[in-house]
Amino acid sequence: MSKTLMVQGTTSDAGKTTLVAALGRILARRGFSVAPFKPQNMALNSAVTVDGGEIGRGQAVQAQACGIAPHSDMNPILLKPSSDTGAQVVVQGRALSDMEAASFHDYKKVAMAAVIESYQRLSSQYDFIVVEGAGSPAEINLRDGDIANMGFAEAVDCPVIIIADIDKGGVFAHLVGTLALLSKSEQRRVIGFVINRFRGDLSLLQPGLDWLEQRTGKPVLGVIPYLQNLHIEAEDALTANSLGEDGRSLKIKVPVWSRISNHTDFDPLRLHPQVSFEFVGPGQSLAGADLIILPGTKNTRADLAFMAEQGWDIQLSSHLRYGGKVMGICGGLQMLGRWVHDPMGVEGEAGSLKGLGLLNFETELRDRKTLLNVTGKLQLPGFIEIAEVSGYEIHAGVSRGPDLLRHIITLSEQGTSEIKHDGCLSDDGRILVSYLHGIFHCEEALQLLLQWAGLAKVASLNYEQHVENELNRLADAVSEAITIDDLLALL
Repeated sequence: MSKTLMVQGTTSDAGKTTLVAALGRILARRGFSVAPFKPQNMALNSAVTVDGGEIGRGQAVQAQACGIAPHSDMNPILLKPSSDTGAQVVVQGRALSDMEAASFHDYKKVAMAAVIESYQRLSSQYDFIVVEGAGSPAEINLRDGDIANMGFAEAVDCPVIIIADIDKGGVFAHLVGTLALLSKSEQRRVIGFVINRFRGDLSLLQPGLDWLEQRTGKPVLGVIPYLQNLHIEAEDALTANSLGEDGRSLKIKVPVWSRISNHTDFDPLRLHPQVSFEFVGPGQSLAGADLIILPGTKNTRADLAFMAEQGWDIQLSSHLRYGGKVMGICGGLQMLGRWVHDPMGVEGEAGSLKGLGLLNFETELRDRKTLLNVTGKLQLPGFIEIAEVSGYEIHAGVSRGPDLLRHIITLSEQGTSEIKHDGCLSDDGRILVSYLHGIFHCEEALQLLLQWAGLAKVASLNYEQHVENELNRLADAVSEAITIDDLLALL
C-alpha cells in the first residue's frame, strides 16, 4: 500500500490544487511513482481519462505533473452543477444521474464506497497518493457524512496538511479557526500548515509564524511565495480577465454562460501575445470583437435563454452583419444550429428550444455521454495548411444536418483505428464550429484558427511546453519553501 498525504484548505482557492500538483512533480522527480486523488469534486471543467471516463480538470493537470495519464479513479465522485441546487453525479468516470443537493447528501454513504474502492486501487499501484480536499473541512453544515475532507482522511487514516492563502488576508484567523472547528481526532491528524502566495520579506512574517506554532502546537511546514503570472489550468472558477496589451491585434470575446464548462479551452488564447482576450459577463457587451467564441455549457437550452436575456443574440447578429467571425465549441456548437431537442429531459424539463439558426443542423440531447480522447487533422477551405489537432469530447448531444456534412476535422479515437468527422465552416467562411475541447492547445491548430480569425502572421505558442515549464516552476518554488525530506519523515 502506498503512503498517503492529504492537502486540505481553509477556503476554496487556497492553493490545494497547485500544492498537490507541485508535490506530485517533486516526488516524481525523485523517482517515486505518485498519483493524485480527489474523493469528491464539484466542477464544470472536466477531462476525459485514459479508461474513457470523466474527471475534474484539476486532477488531469495533477496527473500530468506526476507524469502519468489521468484515470477515473483519481476523482471517483464528480459533481457537475446544472442548477443552483442540482448537479449531475459522475461516479468513477460515468454519469449516474442528476440529483438535488439534499438527495446527494443522503447518497454520500454509497458514494463513500466508490471513493474507497478507487483509492484502494490506486494505493496498490503507486508509492505515494497525494490527496486534495474540497473547499474547507470546517464547513459545519457539510460535516455529517463527509467524504471530501476529514471524513475521507479518517476513513483511510492519512495525515493532513492545511494550506491557507495569505494574499486574501486573515491567514492566521483562517488557520486557527479551521483547526479549532475540527474534532480532537481530526486535529491530531493535522501534521502542519502551509502558507501560500506570500509577498515581501519573510522575516517580517516570522513573529506570526512563531505565534501560530505556539498557539496550535502545529509546525508551519513552509511559506510558498506569490508566483507572478503562474498558469495552472483552473479547476472551476474563472480567473481574472486577460484584457490584452498594447500591440495585441486580434480581439476575442467569450460570453460567460450561467453554466459555462471547460473554459480552460481558452487558456492558450489568453496567453497568446497577439490576442486581446476578454470573458464577457452579464450586463457586458460583445461589441468590438474580431472573433466571438460561444463556449461549452452544462445546460444548452438554459444558456440559450440566458444569452437572449443578455441581448447577446442580437449583438452576435450585428457582429456577423458587420463582417465579424464566430466560433462555437461543444454547447456553443449546439446553440448555433436550428433546434436543440431534449426529449428525455437530460438537462432539465423535456422539450425543444429554437437555436440561433445560423447553421443548418439540429441537436438531440441523449442520456449517454460521448467521452473520447481524439487526434486528427484540421483543414479549412481556402487555407493550404493542414494542422495536427488533438483534444477531447464531452457532450450528451448528437448533432445532425446538411452543414455538418462539410466537416473540417478528421479524427480517430486514441487507441483505435476508427475514423470520425467533426465540425464545419459556414458557406461564407465566417462561422466555425467543433465539438473538440482543447482545440487551441495544439500549436498547429492554434496558428491555423488565428489565421482564419484574421491574423496575417501568427506568432508561435507551444502551450503544452508552457504548461510543463509552469509545473516545473511551481515545483521548484515549493521545493525551496518546504523541506521535502522533513515532510517525508512526517509520513
